[in-house]
Amino acid sequence: MSIKDFFPILSHLSSHTKKDWRQDLIAGITVAVMLVPQGMAYAMLAGMPPIYGLYGGLLPLFLYAILGTSRQLSIGPVAISSLLVMAGVSQIAEPLTPEYISLVLLAGLLIGIVQFSLGLLRLGFLVNFISHPVIVGFTSAAAIIIAISQLKDFLGFKIPRYTHVYETLNYALQHLAQTNWTAVAICVVSIIFMSVMKKISRAIPGPLIVVVLGTALVYFVGVEQMAVDIVKQVPEGLPSFQLPDWSWKNIRILLPTIFTVTIIGIVESISIAKVLQSKHDYKIRSNQELLALGISKIGGAFFQAIPSSGSFTRSAVNNEAGARSGFASIFTAMIIGLTLLFLTPLFYFLPKAILAAIILLSVKGLFEWEEAKHLWHSDRSDFYMMLITFVVTLGLGIEQGVLAGVVLSISMVLYKSSKPHVAVLGRLPNETNFRNVDRFEEAQELDGILILRFDDQLYFANASYFQDIIEKMVNDHPNEIEVLLLDASSIHNIDSTGVHILEEVQQFLQREQIQFFIVGIVGPVRDKMDKVRSMQVWKNKASFLSINHAIQHYKNTKDQGKEGVGTNTI
Repeated sequence: MSIKDFFPILSHLSSHTKKDWRQDLIAGITVAVMLVPQGMAYAMLAGMPPIYGLYGGLLPLFLYAILGTSRQLSIGPVAISSLLVMAGVSQIAEPLTPEYISLVLLAGLLIGIVQFSLGLLRLGFLVNFISHPVIVGFTSAAAIIIAISQLKDFLGFKIPRYTHVYETLNYALQHLAQTNWTAVAICVVSIIFMSVMKKISRAIPGPLIVVVLGTALVYFVGVEQMAVDIVKQVPEGLPSFQLPDWSWKNIRILLPTIFTVTIIGIVESISIAKVLQSKHDYKIRSNQELLALGISKIGGAFFQAIPSSGSFTRSAVNNEAGARSGFASIFTAMIIGLTLLFLTPLFYFLPKAILAAIILLSVKGLFEWEEAKHLWHSDRSDFYMMLITFVVTLGLGIEQGVLAGVVLSISMVLYKSSKPHVAVLGRLPNETNFRNVDRFEEAQELDGILILRFDDQLYFANASYFQDIIEKMVNDHPNEIEVLLLDASSIHNIDSTGVHILEEVQQFLQREQIQFFIVGIVGPVRDKMDKVRSMQVWKNKASFLSINHAIQHYKNTKDQGKEGVGTNTI
C-alpha cells in the first residue's frame, strides 16, 4: 500500500483548484453550524455532558478526513451510536458520573480498535451478513426509543431511568399532570421552525438558529421566569490528552456494547459512503474506510470524544454544500475548535428542550415506514425479518435487537442456501435454448431425458437436499427416464461433501438404470472434481460443455446401440 493509498487526502493536494478550496470551506462551515448543536444534543442522548459531543466533532473528523476514502462523508456524534452507548453503559454506571464518562471513553477506544483490526485483516465483508430488512427494523425501533428517551426534556419533568422503553412511556403517561408547558412549547416551536427551514433550504442552519434564539430567550426573560432546564456550565478550551481507564474488568463488561456499536457503526458509515460515491466519480475502499473509522475513534477516545460514526444528515448537507474532498471536514473540525476555545460560555442558558427538539427531528428519518410497506408487498419473508427485529429491539432492548438481527440474517442465509432453487428445464420450440418449464409454458421436456439445474453451490449444508430432490424427481416422474442431465452452470463451488453426494447420486441412478450426464461445470468446480477421478461420471467421460452437446452424445450412442465417447466432452 502506497502512502497516498493510506492517506487518500494527499491525492487532492496537487489537483485542488481555488474553486475546490472555496467549496470545501463553504461545506465545512455549513456542516459545523449543524454539528455544534447536534453534537451537544447527541452527547446528552449518550448520557454524557454536552461538551463531549463537541469533542466528538474535533479530532475524529480530522483523522477521518486524512484517512477516509469518501470525500463527502461527515462523521461525528450520531443518534444511533449515542443511543447504543447509553443503552449499554447505563446498565453498568449512572449517566453523567465520572465512572460512566470513563466507561464511554473506553468503549470508544475499544470500538475503534475492533474496527481498525477488521480493516487491517480485510474482514469488512463480515458486515454484509446483516441484511437490509434487519437494519430497517432496528433503526425504526431505535427511532422510537430515542424519541421516548427525550420525553423528560420535552415534557419538562424528571423521569427515572428504566431498562425498557415501555416502562419509560408508562411513567410519563402516569405523570402528565407534571408537564412543564413552557418546555413543551419551546420544543414544539423549535421542531416546526427547523422543519420549515429545512424545506426552504438545507443550507439554512435551522438547529443553530433555534439554539441562538432559545438561549437568548432564556437569558433575557430569566431562568426562574421560564422555569425550564438549561445546559448550564459548558467547559471551554480544547480537550486534553487523557488515557481511558484500561482494565480487563471494564473491557469484559463493555463487550456487548462494543459489539453492537461496532456493527451498526460500520453498516451505517459504509452505507452512507456508498450512496455518496454513486453521486460522484470515485470509488471508496471498504477496508480503508474501516481503518479510517477505527483510527478516528481511537484518536477521539484519547481526547475525550464520544464514539463517532457517519451522519446521514450532515453528510447529505456536506455533499449538497459542494464538498470536494476531506478538507471540508478539516475546516469543520477547525470551526469546532474555535467554538471550544471562545464560544462555549454562550451555551449556559441553552434550554434542554431545544436539544430534545434537535434529536426528535433528526430521528424522524430513521423510522422507515415506506420501506416496511415496500417489503410487505415485495418480499414477505424479509418483512417478517424486519418486524421481528423491530419488536425485539423495542420490547427487549437495543443489544438484544442487534443480536436478534444478526442471528436472523445469518439464519436466513443458511436456510436459503440449504434449500436452493432447483429447476426442471425444457427446450423452447424451434430453438436450442432450454428454460425452466414452470416459468416458460412453451418449454417442453424431452422424451426419456430429465434436465435439472441446481442454482447454488453444492456443499455440506445443502448436499442432502440435493440428493433428496433428485431422488424424489426421478421417483415421481410420470414418464420413464433414461438420462438425468445435471446443468451445473450455476454450481459455482463444491466441497468434499458435495463430491461425495454426487457419487451417491450416481450410484442411485445406476441402480435405476439411468445414465448421468453433467454439463456446464465451471472451472473452480471442475478443478476440485478433477481430484476425484474415481467418480463414474469421469470414467464415462459424461461431462459436457452444454446441454445440446450432452443430448447429441446420448442420441448418437443410442443410435449406435452401445456406449461411446462423445466428441464434445470435457
